[in-house]
Amino acid sequence: MRIGIFEPATGDNGAGGKQEMLGMQYANKETPTVDIGGTTYTVELVYADNGSDPAKAPTAAAELVSKDVSVVLGSYGSTVSLAGGPVFGEAGVPAIGVGCTNPQITAGNGYYFRICFLDPFQGTVLANFAQEKFSAKKAYCLGELGNEYDQGLINYFEQAFDGTVEKDSFPTNTSDFTTYLNKAVNEDADVIFCPVSITYSTQIVKLAASLGIEIPILGGDTLDSNMVLEAAAGSDVQLYVSTFYQEGGSPEFDEGFKAWLSEDSTAMTNNGGNDTIAAVTAMGYDAYYVALEALKAAGSADSGDVMMALPDVSYDGVSGHIEFDDLGDAIRDTAYIKVADPANNVWRLETVQTVS
Repeated sequence: MRIGIFEPATGDNGAGGKQEMLGMQYANKETPTVDIGGTTYTVELVYADNGSDPAKAPTAAAELVSKDVSVVLGSYGSTVSLAGGPVFGEAGVPAIGVGCTNPQITAGNGYYFRICFLDPFQGTVLANFAQEKFSAKKAYCLGELGNEYDQGLINYFEQAFDGTVEKDSFPTNTSDFTTYLNKAVNEDADVIFCPVSITYSTQIVKLAASLGIEIPILGGDTLDSNMVLEAAAGSDVQLYVSTFYQEGGSPEFDEGFKAWLSEDSTAMTNNGGNDTIAAVTAMGYDAYYVALEALKAAGSADSGDVMMALPDVSYDGVSGHIEFDDLGDAIRDTAYIKVADPANNVWRLETVQTVS
């Protein structure tokens, strides 16, 4: 039987998509079969690259549907998940979002589920953290123009932030962020919030380091990447991110995944060249097992039967307990705030934030 992988392997979110896929690939290597209705099936992962592009996402989604997948995992990136979602809905194929946090993904599509927290929660967590940690009264927010993830998360941050918010949006393919960062300094911002893709965040962090910017930089789950960490290496940048998993949360998973990376040079390359574990990798791993639970509960590889079984799935993953509410969203109340340690090139756990 087949599980569809709807992820970006190319484009601005390609690096994050590859790290999310690594979790699924490792899980599939660890557990390559599933027992359905008394029969053991080999699980085949079927890939479609949505290119980080909402214009390409429906075609990639249709490609997976045409290959008779039982369930789909992905995507990294809310914009492509929103664009591809209707194709899954029309075909009656359930999809399980892994790190796509925009509320509209499930709100408008009964066939889309997800295992991560949502942006209203994440935005509130980050606004609270800015105020509690830095006594912030003024925030400078920067996102990509037209990007559903960036703009949605900035909106939720602004709603929860008790102070002044200055906002800017940069055009796609921007490569020089000097004007934006200088504006944050000139506006006397207490924090900079830029929940953007890995492609842009690495540029922004490197530039902030070279300009000697001392304002703390906050980001959402997209900045939880060893590539963003590398961009801060050796600098004095203060960089904080909210995310789904902190290395050390499941020592058994961490050890096994790192051992697998060390044996597979392609996987190591797709992880950015080192064995730092991205939270989306742990989430991709959990999503694979949630899919297996749904298949077992359905007693069938038919996508319609899997769809019927998914709402009642309950699973204890490496990222925590997973079950779904009436919209298909994971019931989550905890986010990890990690801080970059540029001197040692590692993420360290700053705090665990909950919002009631």
